[in-house]
Amino acid sequence: MTSFRDRYGRYALVTGASAGIGEEFARQLAGRGLNLVLVARRQDKLDELAAALTASAGVEVRTVALDLLAEDAVTVLLDSTESVDLGLVVLNAGLLSLGPFLDRPLDEHADLLKLNAVVPMRLSHVFGNRLKRRGHGGLVLVASIVGEHPTPYEANYSASKAYLSTLGQALHVELAPAGVDVTVLAPGLVDTPMTRNAPGEVTTGRLPISGPGPVVRAALDGLGRRALVIPGALNKVIDVALRLAPRSVGVRTLGSMLGRMLATAAPAATPVSEPEPPRPDPRQR
Repeated sequence: MTSFRDRYGRYALVTGASAGIGEEFARQLAGRGLNLVLVARRQDKLDELAAALTASAGVEVRTVALDLLAEDAVTVLLDSTESVDLGLVVLNAGLLSLGPFLDRPLDEHADLLKLNAVVPMRLSHVFGNRLKRRGHGGLVLVASIVGEHPTPYEANYSASKAYLSTLGQALHVELAPAGVDVTVLAPGLVDTPMTRNAPGEVTTGRLPISGPGPVVRAALDGLGRRALVIPGALNKVIDVALRLAPRSVGVRTLGSMLGRMLATAAPAATPVSEPEPPRPDPRQR
């Protein structure tokens, strides 16, 4: 039987790797013996994680401090990994926006759409071609359970994740003959800096919340076997219930739940992958 490292090693690329789900992907992939290329905006966070993984797992870790919203980001990342035998690509970086759609600036919505949908599409294309030429490998797209269902007060976010989920599930079929495994990870609430810093009672409501460990483990175990991974039994039940209900009922139900959670807090846009560092220009991400 082919081992995980044999199929997806020697290197794995992880975007949004400095915190939360991305950091957990880095830790679990290092535990499976893969060397890493870690991508995020903050070099200090990347260096700290790289040192820890090198010491604990004995793997080689390269870091790329990069703002994926920069116009040349995809080219820079492709050039930075040209000499690396990448067998696995995890596209995790993204933004979350909570609150009424019209209350958030248009430029903020545009940035979210670019980082959550356009950039992963471009990276899927360039790295998908590399994996296809390689003859085997894997691609993980980190979406969200709300990408499977229209969600009021997360309207743009859920729409962007719906695009990502649809893209990944289609590529699961398209790239299989080339030996490239594609899996979409669609978690529910996960205990990360994103959810802890979210406005309202997101982490204290009635929705299930998981640690990042089981979520990432489910994605890696599902790679090569499943097009869509929704971790957690209760999340699966919620997903099935929403699929069986009339679309209008599901949308109203989700809107009611999110509306109550956000009722006492101002909406905010929160980075999925890492805490937002201070910067003089609020438009620069």
